[in-house]
Amino acid sequence: MIQFVIVCRLWGPTMSLLVYLDYAGVALFAATGALAASRKQLDLIGFLFFAMVTGTGGGTVRDIVLGRVPVFWVLNPNYIVICCAMGIVVFFTAHLVESRYRLLIWLDAVGLSAYCVMGAAKGLAATGSLTIALVTGTLTATFGGILRDLLANEPSVLLRPEIYITAALVGAGVFTGATELGLSLYIASAIGVVAAFAVRGGALWFGWTFPVYRHKPGRHPDDVM
Repeated sequence: MIQFVIVCRLWGPTMSLLVYLDYAGVALFAATGALAASRKQLDLIGFLFFAMVTGTGGGTVRDIVLGRVPVFWVLNPNYIVICCAMGIVVFFTAHLVESRYRLLIWLDAVGLSAYCVMGAAKGLAATGSLTIALVTGTLTATFGGILRDLLANEPSVLLRPEIYITAALVGAGVFTGATELGLSLYIASAIGVVAAFAVRGGALWFGWTFPVYRHKPGRHPDDVM
């Protein structure tokens, strides 16, 4: 029953909000991918490739996990158009930005905030499970950035000291919790986005981190006899 109610909510008059969040998340992540291409001084095709992989990567993994095939950008090619448009815009404007990496991580923070809510909403609609919603929200919001950094041979956002995945988890959790309390989709989405950005933005601005493992490193395999 809960799944039916959730699906009705998501496909009701407020569904346009989730569509906008989806487009916004894809566009912002595509821009970060293009910025990574600019740091590597690639050609226009390289910009488009990075934009598409980064913009659609998280959503693609989400859809595969949920068994939703063809994946979202195959069903709706507008997502590819958005990625290409962002790649072209960044190709002609990236040189105007003084610190492209700083812009990249802040755009990534905004994209993460929008996409964790979108991913959680799709997971909740598909399964009715709060646990799966948390997983799909976190995967959707973080996997595109991970792919971008791997392709660009940049230090992964996962290896930065500031809180990252936790921000997506918080945003997805706040959204699903607010939905369960009966709040409207607009309010639940807004609270989730703000919560995720507050955590990730605060981590970038104030350097919030979790304690790290500091014991002695393990012995080298050659020393173990």
